Amino acid sequence: MDNYGQTNAREQALRSCFVRGLAGDAAAYHTFLKDLSAHLRGFFRKRLYGLPDDVEDLVQETLLAVHNQRHTYDPQQPLTAWVYAIAKYKLVDLLRRRASHERRNDPLDDEQDILAHNDAEAVTARLDLAKLLTRLPDRQRLPIIHVKLEGLSVVETARVTGMSESAVKVGVHRGLKAVAAMIRTRR
Repeated sequence: MDNYGQTNAREQALRSCFVRGLAGDAAAYHTFLKDLSAHLRGFFRKRLYGLPDDVEDLVQETLLAVHNQRHTYDPQQPLTAWVYAIAKYKLVDLLRRRASHERRNDPLDDEQDILAHNDAEAVTARLDLAKLLTRLPDRQRLPIIHVKLEGLSVVETARVTGMSESAVKVGVHRGLKAVAAMIRTRR
């Protein structure tokens, strides 16, 4: 069996256990969580080499998020794309927390510098953008978030969302056009 066949077989096995678990089969759900843990461990180890404590924490956080968000899974979409999107968010959260912690521990060169910047406008703009994005359908909102805000490539976004690359490009284009129209009507 080639690499694609193995990946597809793993996807089908995980999906089958997950769907049966959602229908009330506790043994299948337990198998799903156990198998998914192994996949997530490998995913995080590859990205966090030398940080085994963080790997295990992220595995547990992701499993908990998958469990808590299981009602949002669309059975028509690939399960692994949905799971890895959650895993990627957890990884980004960890990296942001680490970066924030490192910045907090940096000494201030000039205490006056703290008063030189006002982020109120940026915060307001982010909140406004978040409100506008919630009004878009997933096929437009998710590509904008992944490509334009998180900086993922079209290929990575397609893999994370389960969309085709062309659907990601179209989603970004149409979504930005819709956001621009919403902004124009608010003025």
